[in-house]
Amino acid sequence: QVQLVESGGGLVQPGGSLTLSCEASGRAFTDSAVGWFRQGPGKEREFIAAVSWNAVSKYYRDSTKVRFTISRDNTKNTVYLQMNTLKAEDTGKYYCAAGKFSSDPQRYDYWGPGTQVTVSS
Repeated sequence: QVQLVESGGGLVQPGGSLTLSCEASGRAFTDSAVGWFRQGPGKEREFIAAVSWNAVSKYYRDSTKVRFTISRDNTKNTVYLQMNTLKAEDTGKYYCAAGKFSSDPQRYDYWGPGTQVTVSS
């Protein structure tokens, strides 16, 4: 079992930055890949980025790979999503998930409750 809790969301102006954290508990976390997903207003949940269990492999959505950086610190059981040059279309609820290294949300077994990010002036 893995329990996940996201934090770091909030209101930010266009062009600003935020760092989201995904803190995990449970022995399986360090063996799991972690992905970040978001769901905007009226939109389906979409993949943002993923990191393998040992942080060797990382994978990004094309529209975010220049602006976003995923990282993890297994000594702290935490995965981060650094988001720069935020745009209005980045608005949504951001979720982290633990499971298999993939962009497919169905490959992830455990999900956090999400944290809201709103990009607006």
